[in-house]
Amino acid sequence: MSLHAIDVEIEAGNWSEIADVEAVVTRAAVAALGDAGGAVTILLTDDAAQGELNARFRGRDRATNVLSFPAPESARPHLGDVSLAWETCRAEAEAQGKAAADHLSHLVVHALLHLLGRDHVDDAEAEAMEAEERTILAGLGIPDPYRAEANQT
Repeated sequence: MSLHAIDVEIEAGNWSEIADVEAVVTRAAVAALGDAGGAVTILLTDDAAQGELNARFRGRDRATNVLSFPAPESARPHLGDVSLAWETCRAEAEAQGKAAADHLSHLVVHALLHLLGRDHVDDAEAEAMEAEERTILAGLGIPDPYRAEANQT
């Protein structure tokens, strides 16, 4: 089994509304990393800070649910950093009828798969990445997040 170093930092937002939020994030991160191992930093922040990061690094002046920042190969075993925005994540969970902890877990898994090199640029990549997310989340006892989204339309 590979070693994981997962640093969860709560900067802003009402993340304490999710019981044991640091444990929720760590559990999802360990599941996503699997045997790959590595170190990651996961920042739990608010929409204002997330909007600043999105503008600075992606040129999009608005908040978004999750951002992944892969580390260069030379930084290994540090895989990179992830940031999540409280208000956006909470609103998405409510709109999709999901538990906030389940939605957070999904976003953490999604972001860490990006750090591991997965992507969803084309349909085939998206299908493969979503299948991997479903498998990881099922192992955590979390329902298929994509089926829930499909039921919202």
